[in-house]
Amino acid sequence: MAVVPPRILIRRTRWLGAALLLCTVALTIGPKITRLLAAETPRRVISIIPATTEMLFAMGAGERVVGVGSYDHYPPEAERLPRVGALLDPNVERLLTLKPDLVVLYDTQTELKQQLEGAGIPFFSYTHRGVPDISETIRSLGARVGLERSANALADGIDRQLEEIRRRVAGRPRPKTLLIFDRDRGSLRNIDASGGYGFLHDMLGIAGADDVLGDVRRQSVMMTTEMVLVRAPEAIVELRYGEPLTSEQVKAEKAVWSALPSVPAVKHGRIYLLQGDEFVVPGPRVVAATERLARLIHPEAFR
Repeated sequence: MAVVPPRILIRRTRWLGAALLLCTVALTIGPKITRLLAAETPRRVISIIPATTEMLFAMGAGERVVGVGSYDHYPPEAERLPRVGALLDPNVERLLTLKPDLVVLYDTQTELKQQLEGAGIPFFSYTHRGVPDISETIRSLGARVGLERSANALADGIDRQLEEIRRRVAGRPRPKTLLIFDRDRGSLRNIDASGGYGFLHDMLGIAGADDVLGDVRRQSVMMTTEMVLVRAPEAIVELRYGEPLTSEQVKAEKAVWSALPSVPAVKHGRIYLLQGDEFVVPGPRVVAATERLARLIHPEAFR
């Protein structure tokens, strides 16, 4: 599994925290249930991962969810539920007091899995890689909680809507696009961009753009300004999540790119900033996130 440098994790904590980041841009193997204990239909479910929390609510299992992770903020109903820590800091004592009959966790949480096994608590453990894996995880999780039909309908709808976005932008010019998910505020230092692999890369392709780092088979690429100049993106899309920026802050953040006037995206005014955690949570809102990307890149396709 790819490891995100500690420096990056520390900076991410200012926004949604290391747990959310690791669930979106540092995942390298497809959905896999590594251990399932017990086969009974669960009635008290804890979901530690934002993506699976959204999946459970979207498939109709929201009333069964009794606890969520520290960074689970959607849907709004999740905000009212007890918090049990996150990917890196699960609160086992708090979790046990909620008496779950199923815990949905991430495959790397080895210690937590061992503790749950010791306590006799069933768990659903999975890993995630790209956009196609979202539907597969929804189907698997739906089957585990006894909502196979509604989960399959949800997954089918996501697949169908993503294909519709792909159809809308088909045949149009595909700009070489740099997709950035982090950099230092007010400067062009420590630019983290999506490489040619993973969830964000897949979304960009469906939206009708070519990843300017598509030949780099990594999910996260640390860019320098020199690398930006060499790659010469025709469009630059920045993703911001966590606390929203004001319109003035957005304007100021886009203005920092004026330091690289020779870059085609800067020269032609194709600098975009999109806000929303739907861009970094690989769950049911992937359709909305991908469509927002597509509308930026190909507005004419949605008129």
